[in-house]
Amino acid sequence: MKFTLIVAALFLLSYSGWAGTFIETFNNDDLEEWEELVQQNEKPGSWEVIDRELHAVGADRWARLLTIGNKKWGDYTVEVDVKPLEKHGWASIVIAARIKGTWLVFCEIGDRLFLPGWGAICRTGDFHTSRSHLLYAGPHPLLKLGDWSTLKLSVKGETFIFWVNDEKVAETGEGFAFVHGGAEIFKAKVNRFRGFLTGGAGFGLANYTANFDNVIITGEDIPDKGTLPVAPREKLATTWGHLKRF
Repeated sequence: MKFTLIVAALFLLSYSGWAGTFIETFNNDDLEEWEELVQQNEKPGSWEVIDRELHAVGADRWARLLTIGNKKWGDYTVEVDVKPLEKHGWASIVIAARIKGTWLVFCEIGDRLFLPGWGAICRTGDFHTSRSHLLYAGPHPLLKLGDWSTLKLSVKGETFIFWVNDEKVAETGEGFAFVHGGAEIFKAKVNRFRGFLTGGAGFGLANYTANFDNVIITGEDIPDKGTLPVAPREKLATTWGHLKRF
């Protein structure tokens, strides 16, 4: 998986111009820069580096995120590869931006909100409460178990674009229809978000066991770090039980 993305990473590094590029491939046992943010301030999740991939377990419907960055990060794009391995119930894979404390902008693919036809959802809100503001909701298939997928979220000003496997799912200002039971309820436009202009990035899961890899963040305020590996190396296994938490 890492090897196949080398060309894309080199292109990104060559043409990003003034943009910084942060790359995390989990090739060592250093997760000191990462912090965990758990929805409703529930118990921590399980995060383990195995064979140069991050193995994560979220055993209930509350999302658990690994986050990085600071409150000064502004406009940027974050992407992550994910391979769902097991679905434990109503579940989602999540990607997030503009994280400041417990407030954030996040998009997810899944069915954990129990609403038929709402397979893709983007919101803003306080992760430690039930308060959130809906930006987008629409149909999308679940990510395939055992297959790699890529989630990407770009934020600029009060606008965003969300992709899955390079296919655009939602973009601020575009029209979409709320669907329930296969029927169109009403039409709307993908909302802007207010007051979320800077903050870190993250990714995570709810009610899934999954592997994550190749986190790439690019933007003017992003520090340069890391590269994608040229060849696979020996298997590493490190358990992390005490990540920092908000």
